[in-house]
Amino acid sequence: MIGGLALWGTGAVGKPAGAAAASYFDGTAVDNGVTFRSTNFAKIDKRWHRQVVKYFSSEPIGTVVVDTRHHFLYVIMENKTAIRYGVGVGREGFKWFGRATIDAKSLWPRWTPPPEMRKRHPELPQFVSGGSPKNPLGPRAMYLHRDGVDTGYRFHGTLEPWSIGKDASSGCIRMFNEDAIDLYQRCPIGTAVQVLPHIADQAEGATQVSETTPVE
Repeated sequence: MIGGLALWGTGAVGKPAGAAAASYFDGTAVDNGVTFRSTNFAKIDKRWHRQVVKYFSSEPIGTVVVDTRHHFLYVIMENKTAIRYGVGVGREGFKWFGRATIDAKSLWPRWTPPPEMRKRHPELPQFVSGGSPKNPLGPRAMYLHRDGVDTGYRFHGTLEPWSIGKDASSGCIRMFNEDAIDLYQRCPIGTAVQVLPHIADQAEGATQVSETTPVE
């Protein structure tokens, strides 16, 4: 599966040095028996925090819409609102757009780099076990299919919270681990997904954090 690679020195977004990287984490949390490092949201720009925003869309309620240009993922809700998450998206050469559905989901998924990725980066392992502190998928993965065929792309967590809001991945949509857990709970199998280059202009206050309502 396609995911982040910075643990092996191949990520497009450089890892902050030492204490700077550690400052993105704040203690630990336990999820389904796995202990992981909590995100220090005090360190994160508020625009990337999970929020409820006014949002005008013709898509049905429950649809997930990804704005790759502005690095936001929306879950469309009632009354012209949406839950907005900050995300990391594919870097140049790895971007993709179109429609898909979430046809599979996984708690603490195993990461298996696809053959083409291991050809580019032979230092990668054959797989990384779910729950491993070196697994770049984090606590959740939602697998995107099109016409019943796996696209190879996923929504998943990240070991690199500093990469949210950037073109950082090999095509997958990265989320803060806490947000990946939240999205997983909101998206049943069959959830419709639309990935567009830019749609944030339709969301009132999308670039004005003061006009949005944080999700508690």
